Amino acid sequence: MPHVLLIEDDTSVRDGMELVLRRHGHEVDAVATGEAGLELLSRPGGGIEIAVVDLMLPGIDGFEVCRRIRGRGQLPIIMLTSRGDDLDVVSGLEAGADDYVVKPITGRVLEARIRAALRRAGPVTRTDTDDFAGLVIDRAGLTVTKHGTPVPLPPTELRLLLELSAAPGRVFSREQLLELVWEHDFLGDSRLVDAAVGRLRAKLEDLPAKPRYIQTVRGFGYRFGPL
Repeated sequence: MPHVLLIEDDTSVRDGMELVLRRHGHEVDAVATGEAGLELLSRPGGGIEIAVVDLMLPGIDGFEVCRRIRGRGQLPIIMLTSRGDDLDVVSGLEAGADDYVVKPITGRVLEARIRAALRRAGPVTRTDTDDFAGLVIDRAGLTVTKHGTPVPLPPTELRLLLELSAAPGRVFSREQLLELVWEHDFLGDSRLVDAAVGRLRAKLEDLPAKPRYIQTVRGFGYRFGPL
């Protein structure tokens, strides 16, 4: 079963979540600070496959933890927040988190989000390679290059790009992308889509403010170009 890193400073919440995750068969490293979590991730051979990170941590806060984890590689990140505050959620997503949950959270919901995040990191069914005006997407190797330069993408951003580019010119609503990529059915989570699109544009577009590959269709959603 997947190995989970849980970073949560509230002892009762941390203990409860660790118990639930272990009951579902996960190996869990549970720590109270961002510093301790980052130290665990730096150990060779640790085998951690996903991080669940509280935003409001002492010392290095959860936003910075997300940025540092994302800067190290493609590990899926789910952030925990005590509020549904839009600013906190958007800031966490921009820091590199793939998904979020609002506390208090049931074990069933947390387990479902973890499994969905890990599925996004898994294989896809199509095995072709597409070249879109210099942007090459290898669906078998799960790699992306732009004019020959590798573009590392975390699982959620890669899955979003794969879904959009599989049907160039088709307009996808945010709700459709939530179901395809995040496996969510809560329409209020459309900010997950917007944040991931913003991160993708920053990596793929020459001018993110004038996107060539991932275009906004106002009032509808997004489509893949290129123009």
